[in-house]
Amino acid sequence: MPKIRRDAVLFAKKHGVRCAARHYGFSPGAISNWMKKSKKIGLHPIPTKSSRPKSHPNELDQKIIDRIVELRHERKRTYEVIHKQLEHEGIKVSPISVYNTLKRKGLLKKRSPWKRTTPHIPRPGIEQPGDLVQIDTIHLMTGEKTRIYVMTLIDVYSRNVYAKCYETINSKTSVNFLNEAEHHAVFDFKMIQTDHGPEFGKWFRERIKRNHRYSRIGKPNDNSHIERFNRTIQEEFLNQTKKDVVLIKSKLDEYLKYYNEERLHMGIDMKTPLQIIKECSQGA
Repeated sequence: MPKIRRDAVLFAKKHGVRCAARHYGFSPGAISNWMKKSKKIGLHPIPTKSSRPKSHPNELDQKIIDRIVELRHERKRTYEVIHKQLEHEGIKVSPISVYNTLKRKGLLKKRSPWKRTTPHIPRPGIEQPGDLVQIDTIHLMTGEKTRIYVMTLIDVYSRNVYAKCYETINSKTSVNFLNEAEHHAVFDFKMIQTDHGPEFGKWFRERIKRNHRYSRIGKPNDNSHIERFNRTIQEEFLNQTKKDVVLIKSKLDEYLKYYNEERLHMGIDMKTPLQIIKECSQGA
C-alpha cells in the first residue's frame, strides 16, 4: 500500500486528482491527502497511519505510572509484588495494568523464544541401587586452550562409582559411557540425573532409553553426591597423575576398584559400596 499511494500521487501529478482516483479506485479526497503528505516526505512510499488511539478514557494517571517505575527501580521486584505494594499505599490499580506499564517501559525480562525448556521431574525415592544415578564431567586443563575430560558416575544409594577419560566429549560419548557403566554394575539404572551440559542434551535423552531428570538450576545440593566424588577422585587420583588420556586410562581401573571395594565411606556407615550392593542382593 505505501508504494501504491506513492504511484497514485505521481499519476495524479500527470493526469489530475480525479483521473487518478478513477484509475486507482480511491476517493479524490484520499488522493489529495496523499499529495499533501508527499510534499513533506518527498517521493517515497507513503506509510499507513497507525490506528492506535492517542489516549484512553481509563488510562493510568501519570503519577501512578511514575510510582510503578520507581518501585521497579528500587527493588527489582515482580509486578505482583509491586501491585501489592501499591495496595498498601492506597493506590487502586489492577495487576495487569502494572504488568503492561512495566512492559511498555521495557522493564520486564523477556524470555528468549529459542530457549529450550524441559519439564521438571521430581527426584525419585532412593530405596535400592540404581534408583538414582548421577553423571557429571570433570574438565582437566592440559594447556592454555586445551583440555581433557573425565566423565564420572555415582549410584546415590550404594555410592558405587564409574569413570572414564576422554580426549573429546559429546552426546554420543555420554551415551556410550552410560552403557559401559551399567555393564560394569551388577544392577540396572532406573533414573539418570545430569546437569544441563551440552553433552547431556536432547540427543542424549532420546537415546539412553531410561528415565532422565536434570538437576535444578540454582540448587547445588541436587548434584551433591557426584560433586563430592569429583572432588575425591581429583584429590586422591587425578592430581597425582600426569594429565594424559592414555596414562589416566591405564591407572583408573585400579583406583575405581579401590574406591568401590576397599575405601570406607562415612555416608554409608563406614562400609564399602560393594558391601551395600551385596546386602541388597541378599535381602532381595
